[in-house]
Amino acid sequence: MLNAAVILTIFLGFWGVVVKRNLIMKILSMDVMSTGVIAFFVIWAARSGVFTPIYKPWRELDYADPVPQGIILTAIVIGLSVQALMLVGVMKLSRNHPTLEVESIEQALASGARSTFTDD
Repeated sequence: MLNAAVILTIFLGFWGVVVKRNLIMKILSMDVMSTGVIAFFVIWAARSGVFTPIYKPWRELDYADPVPQGIILTAIVIGLSVQALMLVGVMKLSRNHPTLEVESIEQALASGARSTFTDD
């Protein structure tokens, strides 16, 4: 049941990227999809009977591999920085165009409107 909810989250994020026309909504949908993918890997890697990898020589236990945990933390940090970079790009784009709707921006660019970013 939990796997189905996570997969539904991924598909809802993908649906938002495809269907939504506002750039902010597309960025938020990408964040929802990224969160779903990270949750999927966390659920997939979760196992019972393993312990944190703090070695104690007097205990013979099965330890969890710390490498996937590090990779997931790296994916979270990279996702956050990519989202921040996309939001900065949208802010720069909003200086030249009064709307954040994709069709309006494409029409303005096709009609020869001011299409370069300026540093103010």
